[in-house]
Amino acid sequence: MNFRIADTFTDSLARLTGDEQKAVKTTAFDLQMNPASPAMKLHKLDKVKDKNFWSVQVSSDLRMIVHKTYESLLLCYVNHHDDAYEWAARRKLETHPKTGAAQFVEIRERVEQITIQQFVETIPVAPPKPPLFENITNEVLLSYGVPEEWLADIHKADEDTILTIADLTIVLYSVRWTQPLLWT
Repeated sequence: MNFRIADTFTDSLARLTGDEQKAVKTTAFDLQMNPASPAMKLHKLDKVKDKNFWSVQVSSDLRMIVHKTYESLLLCYVNHHDDAYEWAARRKLETHPKTGAAQFVEIRERVEQITIQQFVETIPVAPPKPPLFENITNEVLLSYGVPEEWLADIHKADEDTILTIADLTIVLYSVRWTQPLLWT
């Protein structure tokens, strides 16, 4: 089995404290000597794009990310638990199609918030229109020839309903209006 160390591993190792670096180097050496040792605590990562990424427990908080295949073991990155897992979740190891070089490709994901517009048709409620014959007494309307049964409707009539009532007056066509309506 080929044992390799990536530049990203050495860069991330340099950012750790001296004691953390010592623990990582010891674990890396032990891993090189016997990668199948149960003491290594290898854990296959499942929420990553590259299915060959594994985590190696260095301490209770430190994790090494390795790329493990049947033929090779590559030390990729080391950091504290969540940061190491986040690093692995955003990358995958690929071979460049032209140069043949192995490279870590950072996966770029775009998150878009999709707004679904819901159009709610609202019909504006107009204020009620004042009745046209509100101030005219029943006696005056009766004197104009309005049938007694129509008085309530005539008193409620506004400018929108007056024509409907006017259509009903056709039956009274023969009745002569003897006095003009008085608008007050």
